[in-house]
Amino acid sequence: MVFRACPTLLCVLALGSASAQNQSDSVRVSTDHLIGYSFANDAFLRTDYYFTQGMTLLLVSPALRHSPANRLLGPVPAGSLLHHGIQLHYDGFTPLRIQDAFIRRSDRPYASYLYADLLRVATHPGRRLRVTTALNVGVLGPAAGAKGFQTKFHELLGAPTPRGWDYQVQTDVVLGYEARLEKQLLALGQVAELNGAATASLGTLQTYAAAGTTLRVGLRPPTYGSLGVANRANRTSQRRVQAYGQVQVEGRLVGYNATLQGGLLNRRSPYVLPASAVRRTVARSTGTVGLGYAGVRVESALTLISPEFTGARTHRWNTISILVAF
Repeated sequence: MVFRACPTLLCVLALGSASAQNQSDSVRVSTDHLIGYSFANDAFLRTDYYFTQGMTLLLVSPALRHSPANRLLGPVPAGSLLHHGIQLHYDGFTPLRIQDAFIRRSDRPYASYLYADLLRVATHPGRRLRVTTALNVGVLGPAAGAKGFQTKFHELLGAPTPRGWDYQVQTDVVLGYEARLEKQLLALGQVAELNGAATASLGTLQTYAAAGTTLRVGLRPPTYGSLGVANRANRTSQRRVQAYGQVQVEGRLVGYNATLQGGLLNRRSPYVLPASAVRRTVARSTGTVGLGYAGVRVESALTLISPEFTGARTHRWNTISILVAF
């Protein structure tokens, strides 16, 4: 989650503020309308523990430029192309053995969350630069519905029934701010490129700083020309067929993780891990293959993450996603 990037929120925002003067006259809002969905699960790898299920739903529309949240998302580099969006996140986490109807001490707590990113993506094609900022708003705990979802999903698969959700991390608010800076480092025509990235998050769910790189090879529109697909008017000069592979590596410094340590405001969870058990450095890698045509793209990814707490195992899961422009 070799790293060349700016590690803090202040650095990311400073990049934008350095060229933000009179930016209202130079930025443009994209006319792209996008909708995306992803589903992640470890059941296909027959592990069924730790990060065990997740979904995202993304909507990008120029109408969202009127959202009051944009006033809180900071400045953008002059000359940027803006995409405004909302992305919903749902994720669930369990210990190693979900058949146990008791608290597994020194193991991962049951936890889940449901929150929305109110986001803005500022892309500068000429500088091969992208700045993404987002407000996180939602809920941690039983209200996310993970107990019912995983129980029903396992019933449909004929898998063991999870029996420990009554001991999950209790209800708390998700409120935070996130920023990400991406910059092209190397390129070989339109066939291959290497990008660097830095991410920082400050909030009640997660507080961390991360840096990483992504190597992409194959046929795909330029990374800094769109968000992967574009509507008919904006893709006239882009290649229609996409077929590519990419590898992403990331290193993360963890300050706080509510899925392990419990919420910041509600301290009445039946079981959480102490701060001393949380690994402060976490490595993550993702391999992805993607196919697309015109305004549709489908990806399949495999993610591997190093242990997140003392005594934990390395974990992996699959993600399938689709992104459509209209």
